[in-house]
Parts: sequence; C-alpha cells; structure tokens
Amino acid sequence: MWTTAINMKILNVMQICDSNFPVGSFNHSFGMETYLRDGEIKDTATLKVWLLSYLKHQYNDGFAMRIVFEKLKENKIDDIWELDRKITVQNTSKESRDGAKLIGQRMIKTYLELYDIPLLKKYGDRIRKKLSFGHPSIATAILLNYLEISVEDTILYYMYSTISTLIQNGVRAIPLGQKDGLILMQEFFPVFEKLLSEIMSLKDEDFGLTVPGLEISQINHEELVFRLFMS
Repeated sequence: MWTTAINMKILNVMQICDSNFPVGSFNHSFGMETYLRDGEIKDTATLKVWLLSYLKHQYNDGFAMRIVFEKLKENKIDDIWELDRKITVQNTSKESRDGAKLIGQRMIKTYLELYDIPLLKKYGDRIRKKLSFGHPSIATAILLNYLEISVEDTILYYMYSTISTLIQNGVRAIPLGQKDGLILMQEFFPVFEKLLSEIMSLKDEDFGLTVPGLEISQINHEELVFRLFMS
C-alpha cells in the first residue's frame, strides 16, 4: 500500500497551503495595491522586488512560528497568548492589522472543522472572549505542530503559502500571465531557504523589526479611491 504516515502528512500540509484554501487571503494585498496604483509595481520584475521586501518583513511571522514551537515544547502556553498580543499590536496599519486578525480567525475556524485540536479550540475561545486577537502564523504553527511537522518545514510551508497567494493576487491585479506567476514562484525557493536560516538564528530583541516603506504603503492603502483588496 503506497500510503504512509509521511505521505499523509504531506497531503495534509498541501491542503492548507493551497492558495485556494478558504481563509480569505485572496482579499488582501497587504500594501501591494498601493504600489500598484502608484505605478511602482507593473510587471513580473517589479512584483518580485516588492515580494522580496515583503518576505523579509514577514520574518516576524516565521519568528513567531519558531517561538510557538519553543513554547509548546516548554509547555508555556500563556507565552503564546502574549505573543499573539505582541505580533498584533506591532502592526501599524489598521487595515493590515484587521486583515491578519480576520485571516487568523478564519484559519482557526477552518482548521477546527478538519482537526480536533484542544489548543486551537482554546485559542478560538479566547478570541470570542476578546482575550486574544488571532494571527495566521500562530494558528498555523499550532496546527502543524499538532501534525508533527518540524518547525523548519512549518516555516518553509508558511512562506510558500504566503508568497503563492500574493503572486496569485498579483496575477489578477497587475495583471500577469499564469506562467509568469509559476516562474516567479520557483525563483523564491532559494530565498525561502536563506530566510529560514536567518529566522532560526534570530534573537529575542529582533522581534518586531519592520520595513518602513511597506508599513507606509499599508497605511496609505486606506486612502485609495478605488481598491480591489481590503488591505
């Protein structure tokens, strides 16, 4: 029989990393649309430049996932709820902050429809009681830890899912050809590996560093007259 425990793990991960996984990510550009309206993103090359900057900014998400794995190993669950607060309040843009909360909350709800994970249930309960906000990186880290995926693979899968979704949003909004999007996605594979190495070596004081230009574009998105995306 071809099916093994490893194969099933891969299939489970493939399902949640699919850009069509119903958590609402396709509604958000997280600042990309501002650059698009300003004419700074107009083709595959300029989209790649923006995605590289965004991915480096996203190291906070990968760092958060590493912290979740560490805290779960140490059974310090309250530290995970404090992490949820930190990663949410550090997001300057209201639209992007609310977007992350919406996606995170929808992830938790959808994950719980597929898996019975007590800690995710508690996370959802805390959100309903307004004790936590909900964040995609934390929800996904809890899920993949439950599925016994390593922290390194978890971060790689998350980066892949994030960039894949943003590329698809770029394909629709710029627009680009699907083939251009596929080629661009593959060009990010070595970038993922390099960034993973950096994330695994980060220190506590590195958490929260951001890219000012990206934050400004996310804030300015609120003032766009015509918008395709919520953030």
